[in-house]
Amino acid sequence: MPLSRSRLALVFGAVVVILVAVNVANKYGPPGTGLVAGPLVALVLVLIGRRSGLTWHDLGLSRRTLVPGLRYALGAVLLVAVVYAIGAALPFTRPAFQDVRYHLHLGAALTTAFVVVPLGTVLLEEVAFRGVLMGLVNRHRGAVWASITSSVLFGLWHILPSLRLNRVNGAVGATVGTGLTGQILAVTAAVAFTALAGLLLCELRRRSGSLLAAVGLHWATNGLGLLITAGLAATQLA
Repeated sequence: MPLSRSRLALVFGAVVVILVAVNVANKYGPPGTGLVAGPLVALVLVLIGRRSGLTWHDLGLSRRTLVPGLRYALGAVLLVAVVYAIGAALPFTRPAFQDVRYHLHLGAALTTAFVVVPLGTVLLEEVAFRGVLMGLVNRHRGAVWASITSSVLFGLWHILPSLRLNRVNGAVGATVGTGLTGQILAVTAAVAFTALAGLLLCELRRRSGSLLAAVGLHWATNGLGLLITAGLAATQLA
């Protein structure tokens, strides 16, 4: 049975409030908060979605779409790997990978890319934005509104994580400056870019019917970028 408009607003608002609380905790809480909170909150959000009448297909978690989603995911990982390899090899685009947050030794880089990123970032974000929120809006307002709403919220989700972007990323700092104006420009650009990325992730989710497709592209964008950044930093220090 479809949710009433008031019940939908209540559930939608509850999911957003939970995400705001997690975002603040990730930013200002103790180290490792996201790694613990990510899987737990993702599970809570799935339960909320199911209790609200969403099917496993609505959430992108149906077994019927597992294989198509996996194919899309593998293709996305390969495509990002090629693009990143080219970007790191070209002097003009290499500064984009100069981010001091990811100057890690090999063990830390591998742990972050294959444990922290998937469990602390990708899992929660995909379940929340391309799973529950997209499923709720799609059920009641259609695919276009679902993609737009999910993507706008995904962009806003990145405000706190990008507050220091112009100071820790060499290419961003050189482009917009490291002062307050540069910070505002960097945050605005980060929100706009991640909102557009959200539209792409939503389209992958829609075409494949599976969250796996969006998970693959999301992980590749973050995880492979981190590994290349750490590798370039290690090479420069060697």
